[in-house]
Amino acid sequence: MRIISLNAWGGRLHEALIAYVKQADPDVLCLQEVLRAPNADSGWSIYRDAGLELPQRVNLFQEISAALPAHDAFFCPTSRGELFNGDAAIVAEFGLATFVRKSHSIIAQSLDFVHGSFSADGWGEHPRPRNAHCIRLFSHAHGRAVTIAHMHGLRDPAGKGDTAQREQQALALADLIGRIWPGDEGLVVCGDFNVLPDSATFRILARSGLSDLVTGNGLVDTRTSYYLKQGRFADYMLVTPDVEVARFEVVEAPEVSDHRALLLDIA
Repeated sequence: MRIISLNAWGGRLHEALIAYVKQADPDVLCLQEVLRAPNADSGWSIYRDAGLELPQRVNLFQEISAALPAHDAFFCPTSRGELFNGDAAIVAEFGLATFVRKSHSIIAQSLDFVHGSFSADGWGEHPRPRNAHCIRLFSHAHGRAVTIAHMHGLRDPAGKGDTAQREQQALALADLIGRIWPGDEGLVVCGDFNVLPDSATFRILARSGLSDLVTGNGLVDTRTSYYLKQGRFADYMLVTPDVEVARFEVVEAPEVSDHRALLLDIA
């Protein structure tokens, strides 16, 4: 089973992202920073915030879904606000997306907020709402189940250091996982956590037997050349001891975001 986690960066490297998703052919794709606008055409839009303008794919969820026709697709919004095409406003949703190969049976799932609550009338105040999605899959090829969760951790303008809100976020994530993970089978937790490697987040998740494959393999960079700031940690992939890791990679090429994809093959 192949699991990929990636912050999609709103699809800013759209062509490379679509090509990579098709080529990598994951069983489970966990994407953060995904947009959906059901009443708008696909294409480019602009996100504006405090003088900042960023190009975004307004229907990235639909485009990834089309690239993975053999997968069930789940969109998990945190907020609903405006993007722009020139002066014209486009109402869009922002959040997580999870894609699961249809040959796997989804036997349980849980979705909830780990920080804040759904913002229906704008993107929200910083730190903005964040959610997590957890699924339990049965693999018929292997005759067993595995639980997979991913989260987009809150962004704090002050940085990635620990705060009371981040500690509560980690506790909320652990609670969400505990709703469906039985405790006696493989568990994978991944995403853009927006924390540093010494964060209390990892001590909280370690109570479930989880350890991180990024720092555990001595890796120090999960960002691509498109990320120009200091501090190269953001994305993590954690597993319990009963997950048999056949391959783990922080993908250096192709670059499809300002985040690197995390790829895990389970034996």
